[in-house]
Amino acid sequence: MSTHKRKRGGQGPAAKNAKKVKFVAESGEPPGQTKPEKENEITIPAPVSKGKWTNKERVLIFSSRGINFRTRHLMQDLRTLMPHAKADTKMDRKDKLFVVNEVCEIKNCNKCLFFEAKKKQDLYMWISNSPHGPSAKFLVQNIHTLAELKMTGNCLKGSRPLLSFDPKFDKEPHYALLKELFTQTFSTPRYHPKSQPFVDHVLTFTIADNRIWFRNYQIIEEDASLVEIGPRFVLNLIKVFQGSFGGPTLYDNPDFQSPNMHRREMRLAAAARVREKQMVKEMQKMKRTEAKEDIARDVTADVFVTPAEEKPVHIETEPPAPKMVKKNKHKAFKRQRMARR
Repeated sequence: MSTHKRKRGGQGPAAKNAKKVKFVAESGEPPGQTKPEKENEITIPAPVSKGKWTNKERVLIFSSRGINFRTRHLMQDLRTLMPHAKADTKMDRKDKLFVVNEVCEIKNCNKCLFFEAKKKQDLYMWISNSPHGPSAKFLVQNIHTLAELKMTGNCLKGSRPLLSFDPKFDKEPHYALLKELFTQTFSTPRYHPKSQPFVDHVLTFTIADNRIWFRNYQIIEEDASLVEIGPRFVLNLIKVFQGSFGGPTLYDNPDFQSPNMHRREMRLAAAARVREKQMVKEMQKMKRTEAKEDIARDVTADVFVTPAEEKPVHIETEPPAPKMVKKNKHKAFKRQRMARR
C-alpha cells in the first residue's frame, strides 16, 4: 500500500491552503532500501469553496402590475442567469417609485432591476444602485426569451459570466457610468453560495443605433466559439439620474422618442398615405371626364352654324280675349246617335 505524507508550503492564503502529497510506490525491497526516484510529490491547490464571500451584491428583480407574459418570462430568465438575484411581489401602479428603495432595504439588496409597464404595451426598465444612486431608465424593445428563441446554446445554472462591453462605453461619460452599473449588477460575486466556480457563458453589451443590445452566448470549449443562449433585448436609454429612482438628471438622451409620439407619427403617416391615394383617384377621375367631353364634342361643327335673324320682341300689355264655348246640356250619348243614323 502507498503511504501519504502531507506538508504545508508557500505563503499567502492560497498557498497556505494548498497541500503537498508525497506518493511512495510499493516494492519488494525493505523500507530502508527504497529508492528516492520512486517518490513523486504533487501539489494539490486549495479548494474554491474555502474562499471568503466578501462582495455581497444582491439584485432585486421585480416589476409593476400590468406586465405581459413576455416580460414575466424575461424576468424569470434573468433570475436564472443571476444566482445573486432575488424576487418580490408586483408593486402597485399607484405607489411612487421611491417605495422601491424601501423594498430593496427590506430584501437586503443594494441593486435593483425594476420593470415598469405602461398602457399594457410599453415596457420600461430601471437599473439602480439603491439607496444612494445613480439610476438609469431604459425603454425595453425587441424582447426574446429563452423559450421563444429555442437556441442551441446552454450553460450551467449558477455559473459566473464574462461581461463583454463595446469600446464605445469608454469614450463617453454616460456610457462609462452605465458600464460600471452593468458590471456591478450582472456580474456574479465571487464565492457566492449559489454560484458555481465555472465560466461558461458571456454577456455582451453592444452599442448600435444609439441603443444597447444585450446578448448571452455560450463558450464552447473545443474551439472557443460562441453559441447564443438567450434571452435578448434592446435598451434605449432615456435618462440617467443622480439618485435612486429620481434626483437631478445627469444625462438626457436627445435622440429618444417616446412610444406615444412614435405611434402618433405612424398614424399621421398612414392618414397622409390614404389622403394621397384619394387625391390620386380624384385626379384620375377628372382626367377621364375631360377626355370623354373632348371626344363627344366636334370642334368643326361650329363652322356651318349660321346665326338666326333677330326678331323684335313683342310685349303683350293686355290679356287675350276669352274663348266662347257652347255647351249642349241635352247631348245624346254616342250609341243613341249611332242608332238615329
